[in-house]
Amino acid sequence: MRRALTIVVTGALTIGLVLGAAVALSPRSSPRAARERAAAPVPSAAADRLSTASLSAAIATLQSHLRVQPRDAAGWATLGVAYVEQARLSADPTYYPKAEGVLDRSLRLARNDNDAALAGLGALAAARHDFATALRLADRALAVNPYGTRANAVRIDALVELGRYTDAMAAARRADATQPGIPIFTRVAYVFELQGRPAGAARVLERAMASATDPGDIAYVATQLGELAWSGGDLTTAWRRFGAALRADPGYPPALDGRARVLAARGDLAGATRERESLVSRLPLPAYLTPLGELDEAQGRPDKAQEQYDVVDASVRTAQANGVTTDLETALFGADHGDRPAALRAALAERARRDSIHVDDALAWALHVNGRDREALTQARHAARTGYRNALFFYHRGMIEKALGLRADARHSLAAALDLNPYFSPLLVPRARAALAAVGGRP
Repeated sequence: MRRALTIVVTGALTIGLVLGAAVALSPRSSPRAARERAAAPVPSAAADRLSTASLSAAIATLQSHLRVQPRDAAGWATLGVAYVEQARLSADPTYYPKAEGVLDRSLRLARNDNDAALAGLGALAAARHDFATALRLADRALAVNPYGTRANAVRIDALVELGRYTDAMAAARRADATQPGIPIFTRVAYVFELQGRPAGAARVLERAMASATDPGDIAYVATQLGELAWSGGDLTTAWRRFGAALRADPGYPPALDGRARVLAARGDLAGATRERESLVSRLPLPAYLTPLGELDEAQGRPDKAQEQYDVVDASVRTAQANGVTTDLETALFGADHGDRPAALRAALAERARRDSIHVDDALAWALHVNGRDREALTQARHAARTGYRNALFFYHRGMIEKALGLRADARHSLAAALDLNPYFSPLLVPRARAALAAVGGRP
């Protein structure tokens, strides 16, 4: 779920000095010099290097520039990508319609050879979880410019989310051969992880870390290394990696999320709760609200947990109103904390759109909580087809097998979940241990 919520706009998009040097105004500029600087074209490199720290200022600068030069197609494309990023950073999906409007305007101004606008529209489609459209737009952008980093990144992400893992790896290797860099390295690593090759993923991420100089890039790659360690139950390494990310960018939300998980795993539920409350006060995303609610549940505070879940419902509705397809998130959340029949409907709708292992797992769990365990087991087995090792996947499968009376299979799956990461959820780990004991295993 966390991957789905952060796809495309993590790591690869950072605004830096190129944009600032091109269009920022010196405090001592004369009015004429200011107009000349504001009228200067926005370099295409700026669209590929968005920095979180200066994003709001960069957007304001771009808006000023475009008031003076309203026919700058590259400037509109850059603004569109910045709006997509701002939606993520502010948890405000109302930026998506704004992004669509300015990217469409860029295409109207320059319909031919405008790979920047096409790639931006692809990134927008991916952010809205319309991965088939994202792939189509990325292909159009790459037909214009085969070396476009954003278009290549969007294409890889779309293939991954559509469940086309072999194609995604081939696309990642081609992009790495022609345009190597952190946006591509991290995608190669993720495909390795999905194939059940965490050591290969770690090697690629270390390569990415060696090339990272921008604080945003360092924070992103360090967090991905922390996630790998966390997935394998290595709390010491995960804590160190999340700490490195936060030294580079003290407010980096995914690293704060990771640190809260480690605190909970170490038994500091109060500290983890404080960390999560601070995080959701700034960024009220479902990916952060749901774990906070589960922490409250784990500490015997169901009313406070329900408050978080109510906010999740509201944020999902807001996202849907701004063009975001939320069926995967609705299925995952609803199966555990909401409307179970609605969760199944959402999972089936998502299955009609794509065949990824994350959709397989969500559909399996939604079928299970609706009492359709034989169908659920088929989906859970399909979710394991790539070799991806995920404690939550193992837990879901084990609980389905237990419900079917497949005691030996349930012992194997539940033990696999706890062996891989005995801390994967403060709410679910106790349930996994109790279920394992019930089928004759040793928790």
